[in-house]
Amino acid sequence: MHIFNLMFLFLFTYKFPRWMIMPVLAVFTFLLIELLALNPDLVEKYYSFGIYPVIATVLSHFSSLFPFSLVDLFYMMLMVLPILLVLLAVLRKISAKTAGKAALNVFAKGYIAFYFLWGFNYFRPGLNQRLGMDEQVTDEAIFLEVFENLIDQTNVSFTDFENMDRDEIDNLVETSYKQWAAKLKIPFPAGKRRPKPITFSRFFARAGISGYYGPFFSEVHINRHNLPVEYPFVLAHEKAHQLGITSEAEANFYAWLVCSQSNSKHLRYSANLAVLRYFLNHGSRLTEFSEIVAKLDESVVADLQKIRKHWLELRVEKIDQAAGKVNDAYLKSNKIEQGIQDYRGVVKFVMDFSADSLFLE
Repeated sequence: MHIFNLMFLFLFTYKFPRWMIMPVLAVFTFLLIELLALNPDLVEKYYSFGIYPVIATVLSHFSSLFPFSLVDLFYMMLMVLPILLVLLAVLRKISAKTAGKAALNVFAKGYIAFYFLWGFNYFRPGLNQRLGMDEQVTDEAIFLEVFENLIDQTNVSFTDFENMDRDEIDNLVETSYKQWAAKLKIPFPAGKRRPKPITFSRFFARAGISGYYGPFFSEVHINRHNLPVEYPFVLAHEKAHQLGITSEAEANFYAWLVCSQSNSKHLRYSANLAVLRYFLNHGSRLTEFSEIVAKLDESVVADLQKIRKHWLELRVEKIDQAAGKVNDAYLKSNKIEQGIQDYRGVVKFVMDFSADSLFLE
């Protein structure tokens, strides 16, 4: 008999104490994750394009009724819970054993909810396979060609953001996602994506976090401390997560593509500038680097310097490093082998896209 058959037989025949039900289900969720990781096509067909869009639609319509972040409130309650349980145990209102059981059950419920509400999307086929986009040999000549083209596009798309309307930007990003949904293999609309500010934006800014997606209530969050020029790209990135894109590199690519192909100069410039920063980092050791960078317009250089200075002033090194380690461990636990370095993978995807003209047909 197959091991999974034995496990399910055990689950439905063994009489568990009530407090053990959720931890046992969490173990089975872990085993299901391992099984789905080996069958990405099943995840794509039945979860990402079947179950998940329904979940995202229901959750996002519910959470949109509230002007504040429900997931931030949820996380605050989770942080208070251990303190409350310890306090109750110290005061002998409950036993230490009861407190431990309660904590284990909360953790198990959160673990199960995370994967069923969004996390199974981590095990979809890779971007190139999903989009039918050829992987290019990443040699130096191809990189330099794409790098120079990106600089040209960034120079051409330059615009100021003094009178940027955030509601208009939101509508433009949604319009672009709708236009590209079929080619990008996303289940548009899959609910609502009205952005909410991060409740503790200052703290997250100290860790260099410009936005995040809250899967428990399908909420898109944007840091209040983003500069206007960063806003369209960050918004498009977090919307990509809500549409079932889990990889940070893929979310960066989706954000760049839908914005860079928009009629809006605000979207085009924000996306090109954001991705250019990854190319600058990637190409900084090449002998041709100084010559290529010299082609950047002064206004673009000024914006790059402004962004760097802005986040360095907000950054607190210890908080940033701690957040980086947590994010790295989180990504690796979800089969993203590169961990936090995954963000930089957008360079490869942009190169693949630039070389694959059939994708634009």
